[in-house]
Amino acid sequence: MRYTQKQVDKFNRQKYITELDKMAKNLFRMFRDEHVCSEKFMLKFEQLKKKFDERIEIHLDSEYHRQLKVYIERLYNQTCAREDFNDKVFNDIRDAEMSNLNRLQKLKNATSYKKDKHKTKRQNEDWG
Repeated sequence: MRYTQKQVDKFNRQKYITELDKMAKNLFRMFRDEHVCSEKFMLKFEQLKKKFDERIEIHLDSEYHRQLKVYIERLYNQTCAREDFNDKVFNDIRDAEMSNLNRLQKLKNATSYKKDKHKTKRQNEDWG
């Protein structure tokens, strides 16, 4: 059975987005864990980034996914691409980066609630 180009594109899109989300979850887990040192972080992050870079780059429609991709690129340049990245630097950025990841997660969750057409009905109801 041959797949259509549309099916192949959808598959590639899903895999790309899945890799982005996987990186975000792993980064948050590593920042949260106090036992992770800068060497472990760099090793895991480079492994995740390499796997992500192997994917075919796609156009991202969602604001959350665009912001997440920019965040990952910035964090990679700030950590793994630096020569002087060590445990002290890693511990200094840990809380700030957890906050940034939380902010991105809130952006993602903001789209999962009720649609605007349902919100207006709720506001106009009389509870009296």
